[in-house]
Amino acid sequence: MIRNSEEGNMINVLLVDDEKGYLNVLSNRLSKRSIHATKAFSGTEAIQILRNNDFDVVVLDLKMEDMDGLEVLKVIKKMVPELPVIILSGHGSQAAANEGISLGAFDYLTKPCELIELIDKIKQAYQGQTSPSKGSHLEF
Repeated sequence: MIRNSEEGNMINVLLVDDEKGYLNVLSNRLSKRSIHATKAFSGTEAIQILRNNDFDVVVLDLKMEDMDGLEVLKVIKKMVPELPVIILSGHGSQAAANEGISLGAFDYLTKPCELIELIDKIKQAYQGQTSPSKGSHLEF
């Protein structure tokens, strides 16, 4: 994957969530921690952005108006199979978590999660580390 040299050592993340206020706050908080965030307010918009840009990690909401996060995950994995995707949702369930992991998600976090926990997951995904959730049962 090609990293944008203008971003220097910043991690380039695509944030996908239809909750605009939440996404704007999250984007601002990540940018203060050397993570460049591009926002997509729908699954369709995320796919369009992904067609024209390279990212290091995607943070993807599970429940959105236009497309379910698992549907978007399937498309992302067809477009860029090696791109790590972290599913983030306020509607967590064991079944959705297991399905997301089985479809190739790097990991799954529930909202609200601590910012440091999300940043740690983003850094693990960026560095190509194995997610602790893979092969284990997630607790909610």
